[in-house]
Amino acid sequence: MFKKTSTLFRFVAHHWLTLGFVLGFITDMILLNRIDDLVDNLILLFYVLLATTAMLLLYVGVAERAPSFLSNFFKKYSPILMQYAFGGLLSGMLIFYGRSGDWLASAPFLLLILGVILGNEFVGKRSDRLVYNLALYFIGLFSYVVLVIPVLTGLMGDWVFVVSGIIALMMVTFVIRILHWIVPNFMEANVGRVILVIGFIYIGFNTLYFTSLIPPIPLSLTDLEIVQSVNRLESGGYRVVTELQPWYRSIPFIHPVIHPTGNSIACFARVYAPTKLSTKIYHRWEYKDEAGVWRQHFRFGYDISGINKGGYGGYTVADSFFSGVWRCSVETERGQVLGREVVVINTKEKVGETQIQIR
Repeated sequence: MFKKTSTLFRFVAHHWLTLGFVLGFITDMILLNRIDDLVDNLILLFYVLLATTAMLLLYVGVAERAPSFLSNFFKKYSPILMQYAFGGLLSGMLIFYGRSGDWLASAPFLLLILGVILGNEFVGKRSDRLVYNLALYFIGLFSYVVLVIPVLTGLMGDWVFVVSGIIALMMVTFVIRILHWIVPNFMEANVGRVILVIGFIYIGFNTLYFTSLIPPIPLSLTDLEIVQSVNRLESGGYRVVTELQPWYRSIPFIHPVIHPTGNSIACFARVYAPTKLSTKIYHRWEYKDEAGVWRQHFRFGYDISGINKGGYGGYTVADSFFSGVWRCSVETERGQVLGREVVVINTKEKVGETQIQIR
């Protein structure tokens, strides 16, 4: 028993930074729910403040600008708190960015989280650790600011993203100036690398946004399906007729088959937006041609607002269709995809069993 406990203790001691990071991830999975919820925003703000405080106290300890016992305490425990905050921030971004687009939108954050875990294990040199910590801090800060500004202002779009990025850049510059005061020689020796890394991250985020590789935060898709028909009810809900699918059609990459009963089919979507936000979303209908290339059938947009806590419902109707592979993408005006549904349309066979739902 003692041997097993000793082995576990050595493992924790060796991997304590990674474990602190993972603990922040677990906390988010339990606590985070809605992007405009007060508690959720306070949790994310707490991570930002904790990361800032822990990083500054770490270098106060490194520079021995506090009494000896405090300096040792800061050097020992600040990195754990800092990694916990980084884990919370990055996993929070993974959760909310993942909800705001298809699964590919989560890929940058998944890769980043894997990179952080590797960095915690292999980055050991103190100067490298400084640049590494600042890089993680700026990534978390940038992600947080571009998330929270639209929630607070009720506005989103290119200029909001740009302004949010500039605010994040100003904030990290302020922190760097404080670090320069705490450890001047250390910062001057690494100033070139710090500027290069911060600049690279700033340009990288803007590149991902303007090439539509990150999702349209803070919108999130809560429901999307191509169905037989949709009708708006006087009560405000929707009467949705769907064709029941065999169980194996729910397996990834096996598309549902729709047998239209009339001259049209519909794409029903429900998009969640923060309470203050009003914007316009679009449905893009496409079909795959004989060469396997997606061709646009039509694109239609409608206004949504965050007044509906369950998400704003809407639908488009496609006609003049034919048998083949089709998809409906829900996206913003500039083409950022919240999600898409792919189906096979079969006009030659009869429709199977259907069901009616009120959504």
